[in-house]
Amino acid sequence: MNIQSVAERFSPIVLSIVRIMTALLLLQHPLTKFFGWPVAGRTVELWSLYWIAGALELFLGALLLVGFYTRTVAFILSGELAFAYFLGHAPRGFFPQGNGGEAAVLFCFIFLYFACAGGGPLSLDAVWKKR
Repeated sequence: MNIQSVAERFSPIVLSIVRIMTALLLLQHPLTKFFGWPVAGRTVELWSLYWIAGALELFLGALLLVGFYTRTVAFILSGELAFAYFLGHAPRGFFPQGNGGEAAVLFCFIFLYFACAGGGPLSLDAVWKKR
């Protein structure tokens, strides 16, 4: 058994694992904004841009976690993170390393990948597809 065949065999499972871990990492942001957990953060004003972004991240992040409408959810999140980068980080400088936007850029492109690849076999999408 060579590395190529092992990689092809486990690729769908790894896709699901990466989706789940990415959703968990994303969910830290709205949970901090709204509930001060897992770390204390600044509170956000109701209906502010940060509040709306947090609400989107909370709701869509939960859907992404379970793999429900993964492609659509990921596409929306990709756009939201691109918007967050250009609105919140890019004005502080061109390079993500200097403007604190590395996570936003990485999330944006990971979500874009999920929009194309789907949620993998460990998702509600896959369960419903089998029915």
